[in-house]
This record gives sequence, C-alpha cells and structure tokens, in this order.
Amino acid sequence: MELKKNPNADLEKKRSLFLQIGLVVSLGLVLIGLEWKSYEGSLADLGQLVIDQTEEEMIPITQPELLPPPPPPPAVIELQVVEDDVVIKNEVEIKESEADQSTFVDIVQKDEVIVENEIFTIVENMPSFPGGEEALFKFLGNEMKYPQMAKDAGIQGTVYVTFVIGSDGKVKDVKILRGVKGLDDEAVRVVQKMPAWSPGKQRGKAVSVQYNLPIRFVLK
Repeated sequence: MELKKNPNADLEKKRSLFLQIGLVVSLGLVLIGLEWKSYEGSLADLGQLVIDQTEEEMIPITQPELLPPPPPPPAVIELQVVEDDVVIKNEVEIKESEADQSTFVDIVQKDEVIVENEIFTIVENMPSFPGGEEALFKFLGNEMKYPQMAKDAGIQGTVYVTFVIGSDGKVKDVKILRGVKGLDDEAVRVVQKMPAWSPGKQRGKAVSVQYNLPIRFVLK
C-alpha cells in the first residue's frame, strides 16, 4: 500500500516562515530587554557620590640637632674711674635787720684749718697717678688677671674699691666698697701694687685723700 503525504502537513514549505517569525520574536525580546535595563538604570540614578581623594599633607617632624656648648669667651677687664663729687659751700647767713645806706656788713671769713692725718674726699688739687689717667688704665689692664674659678663659673660684675692716697702719695687702707664674690681679692691685690701717686694738696699742703675706683670684670 503506497503512503501519501497530506499537502497540509508538509512542514518543509513553512520552514522559512517559521525562521522569520522566530527571528522577529528574538529581536523583539532583545529590544525589550535593552529598554528594560535602560529604564531600571534611570530609576536607580539618584545622583553621584564624589569622594575627595585629596591627601592630607603630612608635616615631617624633625629633631633639633644638639650642638656642643661654645667655649667660654675670653676675659675682658673694663676699668672706670669715678671721683666723688662733693660740693663744699661757704654760706654766710645774713639775718633781716633795719639797715640804711650807711650800714655796712662786715663779713669775716675764717681761715680753713687743716688737721693732721685728716682724710679728704675733695681737695683743690686731686692726687694723680704717675703718667695720668691713661697710664692708670694701662697699669690695671696689665696687672689684672681674671680669676680662673670666676671665669669658669661665668662670674662678672663691677667691684668698687676704696683706698687712701696718703700725703706721701702711697696707697693704703685698701677696702672693698661693694664687691662681687670671686673677683674682690684680685681687685684688692692689684690696687695694693700701685706705685706712689702725686699726693693731693689743699691750700698748697699735701694731704691724704680718699679715692674710689670701680673695676668692671666682663667676659666676652
């Protein structure tokens, strides 16, 4: 018995049609998928988060370099001479009284009496160092030695020395008027080594005069 195909059941003729329908459906699904992603993306886009990536500047910490202490400065001695400024005034007291053109006032001035061994502070002719003030400074500068202990301890200051220049010009009664610990002995030692001065004179007579001498010790 011979088998015959039903013309309506012949799928080969409709194969190309099925392929075209499947291709259209596939492209449609792809387009729908693309549109759906774009739509979801637009809903999820709520803004942008910007992160500042600026790095904080780090300041390096350096340790100061420790330097050795400087050597002690050399010693410098500054010398100053100060004389006592004492003003002596002879005051004449005149009491109020009735007077006319014929009235005369007789003022009697007493002669100054010089007492032996009296020590003056101001006289008519003050004592002077041999060679003058410049020679005095040179003598002190050459003879004065900065005490090593005071130098090591950084001690400095002004020592006020007082002494008497006798009527014979010799230096005596050397004392510290105001001193600095560690420097006084050296100042006294040098003053005691001074040569004889030209003595001071009052009314032409040699007298003893007290003299004050500040000596400044300075480290430089």
